[in-house]
Amino acid sequence: MAKIALITGATSGIGKATALLFAQHGVDLILCGRREDRLQELQKELVAQVRVHTLTFDVRDRRAVEAAIGSLPADWQEVDMLINNAGNAHGLAPIQEGAVDDWDAMMDGNVKGLLYVSKAIIPGMVSRRRGHIVNIGSVAAKEVYPNGNVYCASKHAVDALTQGMRLDLNPFGIKVTGVHPGLVETEFSVVRFKGDAQRADNVYKGFQPLVAEDIADVIWYAVSRPLHVVIGDLVILPTAQASATLVHKQV
Repeated sequence: MAKIALITGATSGIGKATALLFAQHGVDLILCGRREDRLQELQKELVAQVRVHTLTFDVRDRRAVEAAIGSLPADWQEVDMLINNAGNAHGLAPIQEGAVDDWDAMMDGNVKGLLYVSKAIIPGMVSRRRGHIVNIGSVAAKEVYPNGNVYCASKHAVDALTQGMRLDLNPFGIKVTGVHPGLVETEFSVVRFKGDAQRADNVYKGFQPLVAEDIADVIWYAVSRPLHVVIGDLVILPTAQASATLVHKQV
């Protein structure tokens, strides 16, 4: 029987690329996101390869998460792999000028959303004594950079939760992996800069950034290791990037 992976934030970027790659390897998919039209398009694209089930909800809404995952049919409930990919960045401002709404959106999505989804999936993994959780963090989970304050705090929390999960779930044979990308050219910066496409494009000019497929490839590597092997923690950067703030650009 094919394994089942539940992927949050599957409608674009890293989540979508991961869904496409997993389908190539015959993994059945539970695709989650806020944009139902995109989920349906992706389902149509992949259904010839694997079974696909879609769930439309916002990870920040605890009741919606519980209702959606609780609605899974019996033959979809044994989730083998959970890819906690949904998250966001809003704004890039010094702490004294930050918008509280932006702070709430980042903490609710990046931290609480990850917890809500994990809480709905982990008990089943514990009872079956198997499973693999991959939490998508960021280089911001390892370093704090100017004006990144709350976003960095949220991703540091993801890193801490990943480590805590690994400790708590170790007796049950459940693998936990943290994947921390550097600069990846997706919709990330467009969201951060509230639709300012020109400002978002400038982030990636002058060097070759990572693309979503690069991160999907790393995720697949992690989940496809032998049973006795777990990839605990990975930081992935484009060659031009040496740290959160040091990027060699050709001007």
